[in-house]
Amino acid sequence: MIKREKYIQKIRPFINKDLIKVLTGMRRSGKSVMLDLIKEELLSSEVDPSQFISINFENMNNTHLCDAVSLHNEIIKLSAFIKGKTYLFFDEIQEVKNWEKCINSLRIELDCDIYITGSNANLLSSELATYLAGRYVEFVIYPFSFSEFIELYNTIHLGMTNQQLFNEYLMYGGMPYLANLNYNKEAVNRYLLDLFNSVELKDIVKRNKIRDIDILERILAFVTKNIGTTFSATSISKYLKNEGCSISPETILNYIKACVNAYLFYPVKRMDLRGKKVLTVNEKYYIADHGIREAVYGGNQTDIQLVLENIVYMELLRRGYTIHIGKIDNKEIDFICEKQNNKIYIQVTYLLASQETIDREFKVYDTIKDNYPKYVLSLDPFNMSQNGIIHRNIIDFLLEE
Repeated sequence: MIKREKYIQKIRPFINKDLIKVLTGMRRSGKSVMLDLIKEELLSSEVDPSQFISINFENMNNTHLCDAVSLHNEIIKLSAFIKGKTYLFFDEIQEVKNWEKCINSLRIELDCDIYITGSNANLLSSELATYLAGRYVEFVIYPFSFSEFIELYNTIHLGMTNQQLFNEYLMYGGMPYLANLNYNKEAVNRYLLDLFNSVELKDIVKRNKIRDIDILERILAFVTKNIGTTFSATSISKYLKNEGCSISPETILNYIKACVNAYLFYPVKRMDLRGKKVLTVNEKYYIADHGIREAVYGGNQTDIQLVLENIVYMELLRRGYTIHIGKIDNKEIDFICEKQNNKIYIQVTYLLASQETIDREFKVYDTIKDNYPKYVLSLDPFNMSQNGIIHRNIIDFLLEE
């Protein structure tokens, strides 16, 4: 287990504060481990472990607690034996019916500090916001970054260069449990396929009461194959019609939204840089973990341009940026990244192997006259910066603080 200190740094200021800490993200992305790391943080500040109450609602032994009243009564009973503040850790809280009512009541009744995890974006719906009245703070937990992957991979396989490690990361991705499999290729593929099926069944089909699983799987396959590619629901509808399946664009959008709510896909909207407005058509989607794509669909090496974009996009999310695709006339900038009052532009390409590629990646910035940093990222080992545009090696970019 690695410490994931960057997450702990974000959570630390809210420990022992009257705010519910909500950890969200895709199934098996490390949320349960984060609860353990928070417990370690508390123990290091001399909190007694007897003050902890922890419940995982995917454990069948806790099925009887999966409604608000039963859970509330159990916690009130257990907390009566605790001296001092009670620390509550609820894993996969969405399994509890009307859980928000219970959590809000416990927050009011007890001297407690509450931490919850969930695998669905609807966890923070408007209804929840109403019950908790702004009394929560959210932390999205993503699969391992490249730097976290190196930290764990190096405990198993020593002596590899960063380039060799990146080649492994391209294929395996960043799901935390893979270290327990010693990154054995066959075992990893089996695990990631099972994970994909679990997300599909539990977090998409079951939660959204989807009946036509065949159509869903076709949409999943299309989006997984076409990460980082601009498309519309209408284009998917036409594609499926050619495959012999008739489905409306509206239904396709609902299915994709269910996948987004399960944190499997992340949508990126396009921004017209001339009109300064966000466009509502032809989004791009990226997958939470590119290793899942390799296990389910394959082709990460063949589609390395798209996979590199996916890796950079997820890293930008980890760094806290709000991201759009930039559209200017008939050209696109891969990522416009904003955080507080800062902005950066990023182009991602595999290699700057020809003058045509160099011109395409650098000259797209010619019409942008502001002074925010503009980057071109590639796997080239040499610095090819020009005209104030910064060229960075992707591996170096991923490893920088």
